[in-house]
Amino acid sequence: MTTRRDYLGFSAAAGLALAAATARAAEGPKRKLKILILGGTGFIGPKQVRYALARGHQVTIFNRGRQKEDWPGPVEELLGDRNTGDLKALEGREWDVCIDNPTTLPFWVRDAAKVLKGKVKQYIFVSTISVYAANDKPADETAALAPYKGADPMAETAQTLAKDPFLYGPLKAVSEAQARRQFGEAATTIVRPGLIVGPGDETDRFTYWPVRLANPGGRWGPQVLAPGDGSDPVQFIDARDLAEWIVRLAENGTPGTFNGTGKPIPMKTFLGGVAAGVHTDPRLTWVSTKFLQDHKVQAWSDQPVWIPNQGETAGFHHRSIVRALKAGLTYRPLPLTAGDTLAWFETLPPDRQAKPRSGLTPERETLLLAEWKTGKSG
Repeated sequence: MTTRRDYLGFSAAAGLALAAATARAAEGPKRKLKILILGGTGFIGPKQVRYALARGHQVTIFNRGRQKEDWPGPVEELLGDRNTGDLKALEGREWDVCIDNPTTLPFWVRDAAKVLKGKVKQYIFVSTISVYAANDKPADETAALAPYKGADPMAETAQTLAKDPFLYGPLKAVSEAQARRQFGEAATTIVRPGLIVGPGDETDRFTYWPVRLANPGGRWGPQVLAPGDGSDPVQFIDARDLAEWIVRLAENGTPGTFNGTGKPIPMKTFLGGVAAGVHTDPRLTWVSTKFLQDHKVQAWSDQPVWIPNQGETAGFHHRSIVRALKAGLTYRPLPLTAGDTLAWFETLPPDRQAKPRSGLTPERETLLLAEWKTGKSG
């Protein structure tokens, strides 16, 4: 059983990290920037916009439709469509930095460079840790990347990616290379996030756990199925921490490649931190990885955030963040992320809350716990 008390030591360290982040933000930027954000309407984009405005920067966003956000300051909104190559709104303009959030397709980077090369001093490309060729052992940013094996990466479209999701990592890797080729190593920053979590995450890949441990409405039983033995590490990052750090990378003109994810913590510590954030003391039943695999319980989806620390996935949650920490990445305390995420989820319509998009259903969890208990006692 894991209680909130198990989390106290980690929480204290995380509190220091939050204090450091707050102090860093209070210092203010060394210079005011003109920032262009490609894709300012997704998960991290609006958070970048708000943080940049709070720090006095001039912000322009570029997307296919006007944002319905109530921005806390003036935001220039340009319209276009990168799928069709419509970038006319960017022509003849200059910015200090371009933050490219949504790109997976290499031709998007190529086309952006046609109008932005020489017009921006820094290009920040938001990639993914899925670019790595293997996840079987701990590694840093120098690890081999997933090779693209198709005929022409520049011919890949959103439609082909939808048909073959396994192209995601290789195409991001090609996009990274295209960014460096077009804008130059000294002016290119590559950020490779891990699992991005927090308020506003519609995938529920993290949200499941605050919801499950808080058990709103009593839809689940009193016993919580927890994966493995609690020792498997997990890595993730609050979208707000990621967004704010990217803006600071822009302020500092920092080039290079960085794994933008969190510090590895044991699953037991993770659930303890979530419990602390939603003010509960859950009754956890740790169920072996073998049992879960035998019963086709999927890591990452049925048991979100978690992946077994063995075999081909032994290094998935062991990506080095040394470079990112040196470049100023800081983190909110996990209980704050969990509490804020639950509060956001509870603002959603009742029918949406009734069906989380990740995690076990109450019925399946009850059956699995019953089988686990029978097997252990039989």
